[in-house]
Amino acid sequence: MSLLQLEPTKVISETKKERANQMTTSSTKTAAQAHGRYIRGSASKVRRVLDQIRGRTYRDALIMLEFMPYRSTEPITKVLRSAVANAENNLGLDPSSLVITTATADMGPPMKRYRPRAQGRAFAIKKQTCHISIAVSANQTTNSEDSD
Repeated sequence: MSLLQLEPTKVISETKKERANQMTTSSTKTAAQAHGRYIRGSASKVRRVLDQIRGRTYRDALIMLEFMPYRSTEPITKVLRSAVANAENNLGLDPSSLVITTATADMGPPMKRYRPRAQGRAFAIKKQTCHISIAVSANQTTNSEDSD
């Protein structure tokens, strides 16, 4: 009885592994990703910049990031350049044909600092961090758009 119960779970675990392998191999062939971890700055302030460059070409995004007046553009530019380098070296894609498909910013763990206060108390200060993820893929333009 115990052998019959163990057999189906073993088959299910193998199919889960196969599904995981298929998901990772299919997504990495079409898009190159880069992640910036523990970036100093709040996720909401980074998201307002990422919302502006999502869906744009690599060249347009670099121009926009260069002239935006936000502090978060510097780490976003580094992550974007890393994603394009991954696409160029690992997938053999041309940087001029790349488009930003996904750009997300998730909350990271806060850095905890303490400031002295009156009567020997300490005041906790939480400095926000975030994780930036950018994926780029080849541009899917058709010839009919270019001829118009």
